[in-house]
Amino acid sequence: MKAFRSILSWVLPILIALVVVLLVRTYLFEVVKVSGGSMEPNLADQERMVVVKPLKLKRLSVIVFDAYGEDPQAAKNTNYVKRVIGLPGDKVVSKNGYIYVNNKAINQSFISKDERTTGTGNWTLSSLAKAHDWKYQGNTVPQNHYFVLGDHRSISEDGRAWGYVESAKVMGIVKVPFWQGTATHRTNVNSLAS
Repeated sequence: MKAFRSILSWVLPILIALVVVLLVRTYLFEVVKVSGGSMEPNLADQERMVVVKPLKLKRLSVIVFDAYGEDPQAAKNTNYVKRVIGLPGDKVVSKNGYIYVNNKAINQSFISKDERTTGTGNWTLSSLAKAHDWKYQGNTVPQNHYFVLGDHRSISEDGRAWGYVESAKVMGIVKVPFWQGTATHRTNVNSLAS
């Protein structure tokens, strides 16, 4: 009996700690690592960031989502980091380096002029849908979905190629910790959403 109590005295705290960690990762936040350059210059390849789960998504939020089933090229357990450009019901158009959401140009100060002009391209949601044979062919973002782009538009494999992200696939919103990156990069990731 004494041996059982002794074992229980160190096993029980470990089990409680594991449950707490699991609950925090499931419902509050977790630390993930960027893989690839599609979010440069604001998030670098191999950079660690925090994904906060209960926050409300807004336009220009940077999110992490399960890409399997959204991007036909994505394998199971593949997560992407992208920026929300269009919310459900939004009409999104890219023309001459400007992105218009519901006929208003959005602020793209978080990327260079070159990325805005030569990297983004000219398109409407319906022209992209037709060119890539998307299931949904409308000119607005469907309900319960988001339209996302990478910040490094000339190399990003994003919504322009495969369409929309289902809201159920979103893991959370990216936040760069205060000790990481520059103040500009933290602002570009943490503070532009509106």
